Amino acid sequence: MKVAVLGAAGGIGQALALLLKTQLPAGSDLALYDIAPVTPGVAVDLSHIPTAVNIKGFSGEDAKPALEGADIVLISAGVARKPGMDRSDLFNINAGIVKNLIEQVATTCPKACIGIITNPVNTTVAIAAEVLKKAGVYDKNKLFGITTLDIIRSNTFVAELLNVAPTSIEVPVIGGHSGVTILPLLSQVPGANFSAETIEKLTSRIQNAGTEVVEAKAGGGSATLSMGQAAARFCLSLISAMQGNQNVIECTYVEGEGEFARFFAQPVKLGKNGVEARLPIGDLSPFEEKALHGMLDVLKADITLGENFINN
Repeated sequence: MKVAVLGAAGGIGQALALLLKTQLPAGSDLALYDIAPVTPGVAVDLSHIPTAVNIKGFSGEDAKPALEGADIVLISAGVARKPGMDRSDLFNINAGIVKNLIEQVATTCPKACIGIITNPVNTTVAIAAEVLKKAGVYDKNKLFGITTLDIIRSNTFVAELLNVAPTSIEVPVIGGHSGVTILPLLSQVPGANFSAETIEKLTSRIQNAGTEVVEAKAGGGSATLSMGQAAARFCLSLISAMQGNQNVIECTYVEGEGEFARFFAQPVKLGKNGVEARLPIGDLSPFEEKALHGMLDVLKADITLGENFINN
């Protein structure tokens, strides 16, 4: 199993690389790529950790040496949010970065599963899909927007309110990965009976948790460590499923049947070739129904922005 991390010298990339070096199955290969010249040094640094994971770093304009033979590609490259920015402000820079990297994936490891971390995910996943489609190698079961950060935040915040172990909570989060498009399904948490006021406040906190981190870091960065953990969790779940383990389920932003939007975060069953099945979102509360239909115009506009970036 080979995993390539593109953007490995950044805050998310380094955290993700550390977690993968310590948690990938023995005998795995981990390739780190970033345009920054420090990247081979990041790999050397991590190579001193005594695990049976082979690691190598690559830098410069050409990502292809890192991508050769990759089974999974995780893309975190791009600029981070600063105070006052929302994810759409990142678009102009990050769209071009994702386009360039996906073009290299398409020619070097076209059958790899691809996890997009680079924001705005609602849009960058659409960009990746259109690039892969133009190259004739698009498989909608192998392209994921990693929205796991919304799930782990929801689990943490709900566990705090219920005063239970965070590991005992699993909140499904559907929709997209920014602002109002993030919809935690709090009505589906067993044993939770929150008031309408609590649900509204908790939903808002989950939707704005990224801003909470950006402001707390006072201009010094965005959510890098928690995002690294979230991406590692998703990657390890995907590897587990690719190795034949059954009933591996994660919420992730994928192209589905288009019931709500072309791309939509929902529970999926992972398998040997990526998405094995897209699972229903289940019963929603009236609050969640209203929030779902209220987000769709925003989500569809985000997706269209990505499609038009490639096709116009």
